[in-house]
Amino acid sequence: MRVLHSLAELAQVPGPVCIAIGVFDGVHLGHQTLVREAMAEAEKRGGTAVALTFHPHPARILRPQSAPHLLTSTPHKVALIGALGCPYLLQVAFDEAFAAQSPQTFIEALAATADLRLICVGRDWAFGKNRAGNVALLKELGARLGFETLEIPAVSVDGEVISSTRIRKAVEAGDFATARKFLGREYTILGTVRHGAGLGGKIGFPTANLAAHSEQFPPNGVYAVRLMLRGEWYAGVANVGVRPTVANAGERLLETHIFDFTGDCYGEDVEVRFEHFLRPEQKFASVDELKKQIASDAARARELLR
Repeated sequence: MRVLHSLAELAQVPGPVCIAIGVFDGVHLGHQTLVREAMAEAEKRGGTAVALTFHPHPARILRPQSAPHLLTSTPHKVALIGALGCPYLLQVAFDEAFAAQSPQTFIEALAATADLRLICVGRDWAFGKNRAGNVALLKELGARLGFETLEIPAVSVDGEVISSTRIRKAVEAGDFATARKFLGREYTILGTVRHGAGLGGKIGFPTANLAAHSEQFPPNGVYAVRLMLRGEWYAGVANVGVRPTVANAGERLLETHIFDFTGDCYGEDVEVRFEHFLRPEQKFASVDELKKQIASDAARARELLR
């Protein structure tokens, strides 16, 4: 999939162009339906599908104090949309100036740049300054600018409408089964390996400390996990929490010990899939006690992940 970073680049996309627009946090089954519908419509027209999303998440600009944790950071979201087979993704920079645009300005710019024939959006989608734009306005603009509007109905599973908020709450509660049901895949976190204090290596269990780009953590505790690194899945054990034994970190951290991996992976992206909850995070009386418990956790994780 080719990633575009400006409206001007949209002119390079072979027309006719069918665009699926959304924030797509989580790339859940509803989002997948929307993107696949744009792909199907592009195929019918002999054109090209484009997924259009925003970076950062609009809530981080519009209401930074109450913005939720993400189900997927932008790099994670891009990878997941690419896995659907969409040939192009347009990543629009969302800032205060963009948020202040009228809905007409945004859509007119799209239509002026590309051979736009179709816009696909989810049910009740709103856009533009003060969320003044809606599907009815899209249809009015389409009649004037030469594109159709396709509103995709909400997608439900077991009678419950899928939403990023619902999935976020499930992950926060450690309910991975519900998250899986609505995502259509296992819940994972994509993080970049950063330097830590180095204690793990000193006690025989080197860890990859992940900067998770504000992705939603499950409850604090120790987990048996699988990790995607350099295109290969590894087994491992992970701790989510504040490291109360060695120094309360204040912020919640995701630390992973990757089984049977040697080498330096600083700066690389690692995708973590939570397979089994082993125990809550706890404070030990000494580092030696912590080391013994980590050895026990690792042995149990290896057994569960066979």
